[in-house]
Amino acid sequence: MKELLKEQITQHIEELSKYTATLGNGTTRLSYSQEDLKARNYLKGQMEASGLTVREDGFGNIFGKLEGTIEGAPSVLLGSHFDSVPNGGDYDGPAGVVAALEVAHLFQKEGLKPKYPLEVVALVEEEGSRFGGGLMGSRGMTGLLSEEEFKGLQDKDGVSTVEAMKEIGLDPTLPKRREPGTIKSFLELHIEQGPILEEKNIPIGVVEAIVGLTQYQVTVTGQAGHAGTTPMDRRTDALLAASKIISRLPELATEEGNGTVLTVGRMNVYPNGANVIPDKVVFTVDIRSGKEEHVQNVIKNMERTLEEHNDNGIEIEAEQMLYIQPKALNQGIRSLLKEMSSELDTPYCSINSGAGHDAMVFSDVTDVGMLFIPSKAGLSHCPEEWSDARHIAQAVQIFYEAAKKLTEVQS
Repeated sequence: MKELLKEQITQHIEELSKYTATLGNGTTRLSYSQEDLKARNYLKGQMEASGLTVREDGFGNIFGKLEGTIEGAPSVLLGSHFDSVPNGGDYDGPAGVVAALEVAHLFQKEGLKPKYPLEVVALVEEEGSRFGGGLMGSRGMTGLLSEEEFKGLQDKDGVSTVEAMKEIGLDPTLPKRREPGTIKSFLELHIEQGPILEEKNIPIGVVEAIVGLTQYQVTVTGQAGHAGTTPMDRRTDALLAASKIISRLPELATEEGNGTVLTVGRMNVYPNGANVIPDKVVFTVDIRSGKEEHVQNVIKNMERTLEEHNDNGIEIEAEQMLYIQPKALNQGIRSLLKEMSSELDTPYCSINSGAGHDAMVFSDVTDVGMLFIPSKAGLSHCPEEWSDARHIAQAVQIFYEAAKKLTEVQS
């Protein structure tokens, strides 16, 4: 059974890896792209093959449901996201979706009849690579992202979420918000994206807490001009101003310490001509820490830094795209996952997450549990990202046993 499960997992990962805009250079699967559509159709087909009833919501999140015997009972959700960062890896997100698919397949194979529904979910735009902010699918369905905010989001080319959805045949008018009372619990598998589990030679990490994070979009506006005829002392160069700001930001996190980190991850320059003085620069700032006070301190110091450069014709605006507090995951679910690991003789350890996940959003509305598996060399968000299908299979077995208890499978 273990070898067959490992083979099925490998097949899923390999198939999903084909749906990329950068074949041969990592996975690039942005939300509502043609690559999204191909992956979406594959996942829906796999859900149907496991006897699940498939539907999509107004964000494009995909759900596959095995009904329970208790009418109207809340579902036990399992899943993760299936979008990617540009030139990312094959495992960040899809590993969790594949694990959920295999749990559902085991329920079907064994003919299990749960009292509470089992539901597989594949979430959109967790990474925020196209529309910014991140965690859009989970924030949207739990009500943290309003209809107005969703419709107002645009990608770097000015394409709105609604327009992008319609381009691949999705219906943005479908119901969006999921009432908290319809979710009994949420389980998510994810690659660690760090080196701890591999260094300890432990296949499973039971996540205790997830780091707090915020993301900003900063817009620096100056004045365009000719690169050859505008004297240096007459320029209002948005890129030069942005560069000065960006060079100072990392030290704000370093000064805070305690594991606080800051990343400028994306920057767009306009009009982006070789012989034109830039008149606008837009860049993102990602701040993370295990303690909310450290995040707040960096925000305050960043705002002070921006204000210091907001003169001499330069205008700066900073918009907070996302704010999530540090989250401790449900103690009961954590204990259950540890108990199942022990019963299956699978070594595990407790671990904290330095990355944000959909699980942290769901933790506000339901009981949440999360497992990590090792990442080779601790690498993620790059083509070299890799995790062993054997470890995913071990997590599937843990989730399978946990899901049987949470759904109260009838013997």
